[in-house]
Amino acid sequence: MLVIAAPGQGAQTPGFLTPWLEDPTYAERMRWLSAVADLDLVDYGTNADAETIRDTAVAQPLLVASALVTALQLFPHPADAFTKIGALAGHSVGELAAAAGARVITAEQAMVLVRERGRAMAEAAARTPTSMTAVLGGDRDEVLAKLEQHGLTAANDNGPGQIVAAGTVEQLAALTADPPGRARLTPLPVAGAFHTHHMAPAVEVIAGLGRAVTTHDARTPVISNRDGHVIHDGRQLLERIVNQVAAPVRWDLCMDTMLDLGVTGILEMPPAGTLTGIAKRTMKGVETFALRTPDQIDDARAFVERHGSPSPVDETPTWRMLVSPAKGTFRQVPDIAEGGRLPVQATIGAVAGLRDETLIRAPHGGTVVEWLVSDGDPVSPGQPLIRLHPEGVGG
Repeated sequence: MLVIAAPGQGAQTPGFLTPWLEDPTYAERMRWLSAVADLDLVDYGTNADAETIRDTAVAQPLLVASALVTALQLFPHPADAFTKIGALAGHSVGELAAAAGARVITAEQAMVLVRERGRAMAEAAARTPTSMTAVLGGDRDEVLAKLEQHGLTAANDNGPGQIVAAGTVEQLAALTADPPGRARLTPLPVAGAFHTHHMAPAVEVIAGLGRAVTTHDARTPVISNRDGHVIHDGRQLLERIVNQVAAPVRWDLCMDTMLDLGVTGILEMPPAGTLTGIAKRTMKGVETFALRTPDQIDDARAFVERHGSPSPVDETPTWRMLVSPAKGTFRQVPDIAEGGRLPVQATIGAVAGLRDETLIRAPHGGTVVEWLVSDGDPVSPGQPLIRLHPEGVGG
């Protein structure tokens, strides 16, 4: 099973787009997304220095555009992706690329949202000098206790020995002077304490825009940064992406879900290396591919063929499927019979896992066509649970 992953802010490096832009088609597509974003992404991806592309308002659109355009190079016929990709995931801002890849939103919608996200986060960061520092190694409980002691947030939890602290410059300086035992601190090239309460003003801005965006249910399961759950409902996914701006990224839980799904291969979009590096250290036995330059495209396609398999939600029209968000046991609400009608937001049951129990609701209601699981069945992330016929649609 194949997962395609899109990296987050901090992965960018000066000139990383240069070899890609030698392809005229790639360059044309990047110029189009530049126009949508109202930023010269071609120039930023080739000529700008590290400090310039560290700017949140530049880095975020650059990363999302890179992932979207490269995906079209990897899958010249985009529909082919749905027969190969088992799940999509993005780290932080990479979730917007994942949402567009799953057809929840369009590429143009993703670029408008990331443009405004970057601007709003940059404005929020300008209110107080803040930043982020990677804490590598050390005992997890000791690291978390030390962050709490200094008033810092574990903004990214990327797996064992991979926690990113975020807060004010003064708080991070105090952590540097008083680090957790056996841990190494590495300041990150970002200009704010992302995924913390410092970003709350940005959430308000992006939420207003998000409510105006038309969404569609995911054609491919998307693994959410919030809790590692597989999300199928497009509106719910967008709301999660918006709120994630001020909430910690749980990439550790995303990787747990990938393993629950049975992942065998992870391919990371450019500028690649960060997420595949984490996977190599954490997900033993899973093959990785860091797609960095266009001369790797043929090898990347071979990797896709080796690990690809169709998404389970692509077998039937996705607008009438509800899927399990996580691994666990399905508990069905009694007396929901095939042929019966469900009101909007009706609860059909819950999935009980080791960490929590998640209610499953029918966001648009509908008529029950077929139950695909029974009460007490074990279910996996993204597994279809019920098929619904939407209200108001002729049969």
